[in-house]
Amino acid sequence: MKAVTILGSTGSIGVSTLDVLSRHPEQFSVYALTANGSVDVMLRQCLEYQPKLAVMLDLDAAELLKQRLQENGSSTQVLAGESALQQVASSDETDYVVAAIVGAAGLMPTLAAARAGKRILLANKEALVMSGALFMHEVQQNQATLLPVDSEHNAIWQCMPLDGEQQYDFSHKGVRRIILTASGGPFRDADLASLDAVTPEQAVAHPNWSMGQKISVDSATMMNKGLEVIEAHWLFGLPPEQIEVILHRQSIIHSMVDYDDGSVLAQMGNPDMRTPIANTLAWPRRIDSGVAPLDLVAAGRLDFAKADFDRFPCLRLAYQALEAGGTSTAILNAANEIAVEAFLQRQIRFTDIARIIEQVLNTLPVNQADSLEQILADDAAARQYARELVS
Repeated sequence: MKAVTILGSTGSIGVSTLDVLSRHPEQFSVYALTANGSVDVMLRQCLEYQPKLAVMLDLDAAELLKQRLQENGSSTQVLAGESALQQVASSDETDYVVAAIVGAAGLMPTLAAARAGKRILLANKEALVMSGALFMHEVQQNQATLLPVDSEHNAIWQCMPLDGEQQYDFSHKGVRRIILTASGGPFRDADLASLDAVTPEQAVAHPNWSMGQKISVDSATMMNKGLEVIEAHWLFGLPPEQIEVILHRQSIIHSMVDYDDGSVLAQMGNPDMRTPIANTLAWPRRIDSGVAPLDLVAAGRLDFAKADFDRFPCLRLAYQALEAGGTSTAILNAANEIAVEAFLQRQIRFTDIARIIEQVLNTLPVNQADSLEQILADDAAARQYARELVS
């Protein structure tokens, strides 16, 4: 029986993880669930899955959850704050940590899990985007196991055989390139002149995947794919020029690996995050995820197209930040988080997201990303400048 902690249990990845866990109660138990402030959802999850601990980042939400759990006769203990997130992620009582907190807020607890040598099911891109070299060093130094949950990285991981026991070492010879597929989001066919008028409701209406608001907007701008390029660089040890992005509107091929001998290996499946979640939970075995079998006849066709930097400037900016190195990627991520939130709050236009990110990248100095303090300092500076641009 493996005890699982889910960082971000009320989000889409967390909910999908709990669904997979519920199908295998003989193999997995829930040690801890964490969320920001979604008391109603967390209450339902605690009553159903009976974790030992529940953590709310928001202090008032934690008090309310504690009261409501007591009213329902639950024995789940409630903790609060950032330190509690790190506590449950590194606890001796948990075996697996699902890192599903969206954004930079997921960095510190995921880093704590790495330092504690846990099996980390990584769905939080920002841990590697912000502190790639630092994070991978902690994984290797503490013999943690890092398994990618993002559908694209999980697909690549499945197409790259591992070397012995070095589960985190993805730097394999014979790989010519990795190919990340992208649906293109809701505006892949839209007239470029119409993008200024895009509303938040339109941007979060993803054609293939069910995701949270922030990730859905990132998918619409293709910043999500840009962050995945950066993440792939650190996971698989390949330079930017060997990481390619192509549009694949059906989201059936989740990514591919192109080898020197001409072989191209692809991982395919229905667009459902329960597949990579089940894959990483049970690895090296396979278990039922609840996902329907892929019907290629019903799918009918698979389409591919070039990812256009004119249509998706955020993708271009991500490549530029990766090439620049240092804290550029942390600055990129911070500016994007502020700009996306401003767009969702209707403070800026959809097309202003890329403009704000580019101005922040072109203005702020880039430093060596050799300490967590420097990374967090540049992250804070980027957020402050992005807020000034928004206002």
